[in-house]
Amino acid sequence: MKFCGDAKVCNLIMNSTSSAPVRIGVISFAHGHVNAYVDVIAGFDDAVVLAAWDDDEVRGRAACEKFGLQFEASLDALLARADIDAVIIASPTNRHAEHCIAAAHAGKAIVLQKPMALSLTDCDAIAAAVHGSGVPFTMAYQMRVDPVNLKMRELLQERAIGNVFLVKRRHAIPMLLNKEWARPGNWHIDPVQNMGMFMDDASHAADFLLWLMGKPASVMAEIDNIVTDVAPDDNGVALLRFAGGAMGLLVNSSTMLAAEATTEIYGDAGTIVHYFGDSPASSLPRPAGAAALKIFRAGAKDWEVFDLPADTPHGNRIRGLARPLVDFLHGRRGPIADAAEGRACIEIILAAYRSAREGRRIAIE
Repeated sequence: MKFCGDAKVCNLIMNSTSSAPVRIGVISFAHGHVNAYVDVIAGFDDAVVLAAWDDDEVRGRAACEKFGLQFEASLDALLARADIDAVIIASPTNRHAEHCIAAAHAGKAIVLQKPMALSLTDCDAIAAAVHGSGVPFTMAYQMRVDPVNLKMRELLQERAIGNVFLVKRRHAIPMLLNKEWARPGNWHIDPVQNMGMFMDDASHAADFLLWLMGKPASVMAEIDNIVTDVAPDDNGVALLRFAGGAMGLLVNSSTMLAAEATTEIYGDAGTIVHYFGDSPASSLPRPAGAAALKIFRAGAKDWEVFDLPADTPHGNRIRGLARPLVDFLHGRRGPIADAAEGRACIEIILAAYRSAREGRRIAIE
């Protein structure tokens, strides 16, 4: 069964049958995750990355040499290639709309690195271009394909812990403590290109909560520089209220060195706890027999532990997205997150920033 839409949409990918490889181009190596995708795809029989363009020619040529790709001197030249079916866009966030629109007009399927854009106007422009041209489109959110996260979603859909009233999710990295990474000139810490670390990285946790619980009705947040001053913000907490009354607690930090429990979900018939699901939690040694996921059900005498890997390095989650992305490009599965979901995530992040500035609850339409 095809998930990419009608025949017109499916045919936009020349090799949408599983017998021939889908042919991919890269638009920018600015976001490092794309290096992992290209590296993994090199081992696939049903996909091949052929060429790339990058406005930073030095960075682009170096990546092309590393991966054996052809470097194109202009975006137009890359998009004009008849042997490119799809593109992975990993440019700085403020250029996502520009590059998505160009790719859509060229009839290329699109994989877009998170977050979708820095404004709802740009999100709407991306969605309009994608829908107008009919090209397949997906956001690249690795948390939606992680086996432990998928199990948590399955448990909630089964109402395994009854009525959920609180979900706590953390997504943290210690990157602002890394002087080499937090150097002047890194686009990730530029407010023009990326707004702030909460925009860049809390979007993972916001998307997770959206995926698990649906779109929240309101947000209250505190976002600030507490430890460093090299980026527009380094830590943030957002309290989400969902339409059914449940609450979500989003914790984001760019200065966190160590942690364990990544997700906690509380219901009136049980509790789910998830360990080692983000960078500071997965980068340290684990106790012998450590569990990635456990549940306590009402009436039970002890926790039930699931047979899921507890020793997954965070980088492996990123690499693990390559296969679902290629399956999407072949029409074997739906998008990881579609344009509407990408926009909804940005609504949450922008509402959190506004709440932090204005010191009040912000409604989300």
